[in-house]
Amino acid sequence: MPNLCTVSSNASSNFIFGVQPHNFYNVFGSRRTRPRCRVSMSSSDPQNAVVVGCGSVTMDFLATVAAYPKPDDKIRSTSLKVQGGGNVGNALTCLARLGLNPRLISKIADDSQGRSILDELRDDGVDTSFIVVSKEGTSPFTYIIVDNQTKTRTCIHTAGYPPMIPDELSKSSLLSALDGAKFAYFDGRLPDTALVVAQEAVRKNIPILIDAERPREGLDDLLKLADYVVCSAKFPASWTKASTVPQALVSMLLRLPNIKFVIVTLGKDGCIMLERSVDAGPSTEEVDVDSLLESLEIKRDKSVSIPTCISSSVAKLKAEGIGTVSGKLYVGTAESIPPSELVDTTGAGDAFIGAVIYAICAKFTPETMLSFAANVAGAKCRDLGARSGLPYRADPRIASFVLEKLSSSA
Repeated sequence: MPNLCTVSSNASSNFIFGVQPHNFYNVFGSRRTRPRCRVSMSSSDPQNAVVVGCGSVTMDFLATVAAYPKPDDKIRSTSLKVQGGGNVGNALTCLARLGLNPRLISKIADDSQGRSILDELRDDGVDTSFIVVSKEGTSPFTYIIVDNQTKTRTCIHTAGYPPMIPDELSKSSLLSALDGAKFAYFDGRLPDTALVVAQEAVRKNIPILIDAERPREGLDDLLKLADYVVCSAKFPASWTKASTVPQALVSMLLRLPNIKFVIVTLGKDGCIMLERSVDAGPSTEEVDVDSLLESLEIKRDKSVSIPTCISSSVAKLKAEGIGTVSGKLYVGTAESIPPSELVDTTGAGDAFIGAVIYAICAKFTPETMLSFAANVAGAKCRDLGARSGLPYRADPRIASFVLEKLSSSA
């Protein structure tokens, strides 16, 4: 077992690593009641829109420590929490709190961890009807060490067993899950099942967003079906072999002709988005994509703590040795969170993706979308775990975006 086995705690270490999790979120507190906050609707409001997600759900065992342990160290945790996790589970929880109607396709076991996963998702309004529950085996779980000194987290994941296979999702269940859906989201896990769901979504003209966290088995097949891609900082260069992120984004749009935009998240450095344009004409200026990014970076106001977004005009974006694509480049900033308020970045990317999906359904402009998503991710980072800090629709930082959109559409 990795070094984590030698870490002790204020409470028994067995509580983290051997206990059967109960239906609560903070191991030193009681189960929270989570009211569904509402903002008045209009015909342009996506509230209650159905979003189908297929991928990972887990139980997270989080331990915060003063500093990450060295090999053979024995240290104490400063706090503990047991909470649901997994990329799709987190993103759909985000969407549920923002007022959408998410349905989740995944697999767990009929064990205490699996039951806790289901209970938490249901409490937040996620439809778990399409989660396969195995009578035998184990549900997936993750040990997470949150370093209070560096504000980083280390995840050690154990996959569920037995793995999900497409036959476990019947045709009738698949059609029922996608019935009325406005959007579909895949995190790259459960690749065989995900491909079946994605292919049916394409047949039904349901837009698809793929979370490209890292190269995975079957991910390339999913990317070919995607309308939108959000990827981690390392993915674009790893997948395309391009020497810079802007060049890699150009390469991705060239290799994936159906993609409308691709976003790369950069943690505290914000994000970069390349949006394909179909409006470019013969007179559209050709510019080097690396030089264009540099010019946008210079315009960033680093004294502003709230998320902002700067965009280029439509241009023919050239990546040396790769090719040219017509598009628009965006640079989004992350919220500058005071160190005293920054607790945990676990699940920040999932919160960002959930907010991006909401923004697409709400038809936000790209600039508003990136600022909105950064606000949601920033709110998440103020609490321990991937879900505790996820904001509700009526949160003042979020409601302002929603109300502004509703007012502009009135």
